[in-house]
Amino acid sequence: MNIVVSGASGLIGSALVPALREDGHTVQRLVRRAPQASDEVRWDPAKHELDDAVVATADAVVNLAGAGIGDRRWTPAYKRLVLESRIDATTTIVDAITRDTSTVKVLVNASAVGWYGDRGDDTVTESDGAGEGYLADVVRQWEAATAPADAAGIRVVRIRSGIVLSPEGGALGRMLPIFRLGFGGKLGSGKQWMSWIAMADEIAAIKFALANDGISGALNLTAPRPVTNVELTKSLGRALRRPAFAAVPPVALRLAFGGFADEGLLAGQRVLPQALQSAGFSFAHPELDEALDAMLAISGGPRRTGLARGHRAPRR
Repeated sequence: MNIVVSGASGLIGSALVPALREDGHTVQRLVRRAPQASDEVRWDPAKHELDDAVVATADAVVNLAGAGIGDRRWTPAYKRLVLESRIDATTTIVDAITRDTSTVKVLVNASAVGWYGDRGDDTVTESDGAGEGYLADVVRQWEAATAPADAAGIRVVRIRSGIVLSPEGGALGRMLPIFRLGFGGKLGSGKQWMSWIAMADEIAAIKFALANDGISGALNLTAPRPVTNVELTKSLGRALRRPAFAAVPPVALRLAFGGFADEGLLAGQRVLPQALQSAGFSFAHPELDEALDAMLAISGGPRRTGLARGHRAPRR
């Protein structure tokens, strides 16, 4: 396929693009600066500018664009940026692919498990409605921005990603230096559920969604066995062979992160990938201990077990 990818320089995008090319797809990357390579195309989502020629021959678009949820302390200005960057990017892409000149048949649009809000110990699936709070409202508006593509008959997959684990960055990338020094520990009570997914499975699931015409709507991209924050802390400590007995009190998290502490660090969702598994996807890393072992082995860190299992072919 000819696939257009936005957010290609981010944590997920930088892993997805080479994976798509390895499968034989042609990839065009949307960038907001002057293009520096033949596969780059400039766009300006803040001004809703995207050349129609970009999607005139494309089969699919993967939209991963948006300011990082936890990259900065939540100020009113940054919260506006988090929302507007997602709405602007999605609206710009949807406007382009719904014009008559577009050949796009499928849009895989980033979303997040923040849709569900803080659900305590309850398990949730794609059939559960949106929760309460700022993050849930952001995701609700983000997903709603794809509605015109649905109406135009384009297959839309809204990938509600959990915490994507990679030693290259994101949550795990920020945790590793602290844990390697032996200062790792739980956040608050540690009882909050964390719905995670290994980067390898995140990429495989996106490719799976692109290739399977029967998949549309919300799709939880989370491992089938979510863990609590305490369990994640213990597992990472074991993987690194380091103590992980520290505890960060909620007040310290709120001082450092503002509102993100309560909605992004101390709240949790126990999310199950029901639609993904029903469609026949098989996880290479369903268990956290094994996933961390595999990732740390690849990145040159300690490990406890043998080689990671490969992906089994999905059922058709």
